Amino acid sequence: MSMGTIELKSDLHKILDKIDNEQLLRAIYDFLKQREDAKEGQIWSTLTEEQKKEVYLSYEESNDDDNLIDWNEVKGRL
Repeated sequence: MSMGTIELKSDLHKILDKIDNEQLLRAIYDFLKQREDAKEGQIWSTLTEEQKKEVYLSYEESNDDDNLIDWNEVKGRL
C-alpha cells in the first residue's frame, strides 16, 4: 500500500503539529534542511561502507512483504 505525496505531506504536518518539544523540532528541521540543501548524491558520499551496506540490506529486506509494517500501525505508534 503506497501513500501519495499529498497524504504523506498532510500526515507529516499533523505529526509536527503535535510536537511541542523545541529540541526535537529543531532536530527534525535541521535534518530536513540539510537534505534540502544537499546536492544529489552528496549524502550518500558521506556514509561509511558499513552504513551503505545497511542501506542496501534494508532495501533488499523491504522487497519481502513480511518485513513491512502497515502505515496505519506505524502512525498508531507515534
